[in-house]
Amino acid sequence: MISRRFTIVTVVLVAVVAFLVGAIVAGGFKQPTVAAGAPARIETAASTRPASEASAASPLVNFADIVERINPAVVNIDATTRSAADRRRRRQGLPEVPEPFERQDFNGPRSDAPRRGAGSGFIIDADGSIITNHHVIDGAERIVVKLSDGRTMRARVVGTDPDTDIALIKVDGQERLPVAPLGDSATLRMGEWVCAIGNPLGYEHSVTVGVVSFLGRKLFDPSLDNYIQTDAAINFGNSGGPLINARGEVIGINAAISSRASNIGFAVPINGASAIIPQLRASGRVSRGYIGVGLRDIDADLQRSLGLPVNQGALVQDVTADSPADRAGLRTYDVIVSFDGAPVGSDDELIKEISSKNPGDASPVGVLRDGRPVTLTVKLAERPQRDAGGPAPANRTPAARERNDEQGLLGLSVRDLDAAAFNRYDLPKDTRGVLITRVEAMSSSSDAEVQRGTVLLEINRKRIGSVVDYHRFARAVQPGDIVTLYLYAPQIDQRQLKTVRVEER
Repeated sequence: MISRRFTIVTVVLVAVVAFLVGAIVAGGFKQPTVAAGAPARIETAASTRPASEASAASPLVNFADIVERINPAVVNIDATTRSAADRRRRRQGLPEVPEPFERQDFNGPRSDAPRRGAGSGFIIDADGSIITNHHVIDGAERIVVKLSDGRTMRARVVGTDPDTDIALIKVDGQERLPVAPLGDSATLRMGEWVCAIGNPLGYEHSVTVGVVSFLGRKLFDPSLDNYIQTDAAINFGNSGGPLINARGEVIGINAAISSRASNIGFAVPINGASAIIPQLRASGRVSRGYIGVGLRDIDADLQRSLGLPVNQGALVQDVTADSPADRAGLRTYDVIVSFDGAPVGSDDELIKEISSKNPGDASPVGVLRDGRPVTLTVKLAERPQRDAGGPAPANRTPAARERNDEQGLLGLSVRDLDAAAFNRYDLPKDTRGVLITRVEAMSSSSDAEVQRGTVLLEINRKRIGSVVDYHRFARAVQPGDIVTLYLYAPQIDQRQLKTVRVEER
């Protein structure tokens, strides 16, 4: 009896469990409706996700395919000269500036041996036109190009532009060479994936991948520089090679690395190269418009301290003597708000517009001077080419007749200009001001990047002719004030405006 009852209970329990399991399975898997004659399609979790999620889960960039297409257009460049002189592009006088790629010397220390340099480049025309860096082929007496298939050819220089470090070379008698497609560097965004191909340290056709770290970096010449910063590994020998976006287009020319890090590299935007290639083909050089002013953007601090009526434009902080700007009557503290009829939003916009003009052009310049509109006409000259060497850094300043900032808020020590200072710093004879001999660490002036060895000319447009003048002003400075220092930097022979936000110390 007990056995029979046990059997019945067991059967009932099994039936209940089977029913529950069937219900769960039926609820979890829905049979799709299938049209007559159509194959059955089973929906999975992946297939029911939104398209955006599905695409995000899949790889966004396949650099293997991109490299396979573009690598044949990348070349190795060997530049040789009989001269043993060091032709590196020196950047003396510019503190904490990344160094450009140096050439590799494969011949040891012998001064009489030919100097050989290695770099990279990429083909832009099927007939053999190649883009590389100016510093790769600068001074070379023989240029040999090696293709990815192992062929070597002699190349000649078509034209170079030291200001942007771009060169165009060519191998003659060729046709149907592989070509690297050029992209639009203006569409780049920070964080976008890029890859570099080149010959670092002699390892031919090496590929590295990274992202765009920054756009518009200023390194050597603030008036023209617009470098793309990337963390794609770049080393000596990558000079002149392509920086490539995720669509397989060249958007930069690898040109420089930081001397203090192994993952900070810089590339010249390809749009800048594309703009000057016609001039390089036609004349072998680039001619740019020039008016001879030092400019800076207008920010909130500068607007407040100088009482400017506008928050955009380009503020004139230096006028080169006997330059087109000087002859036209432009002055320090003028705000250029229009050029050739077009509004000016920033100093970069104005520089690009001036550089795009031809020397000899006459252009109207709209200026705000002490709040009043003024229109001047400037006849452009040709922009002088960048001096690769630059002035030597100034020697250490003697601590004579030095007085400390009594209030301590600006954090500056200054001294009167004397004959020794004029000789040591090679100052222009008409310089009037005080020499900054010390900038206290973590002071307001240090935060504003005021440098020791510069000459303080004015504070908030008030002339500083002596240490007494300086201390009279310094004692009146209060925490929260914003002051504008007008400085002359002898290391780069340029006047500058620095805004200092005064803080309690």
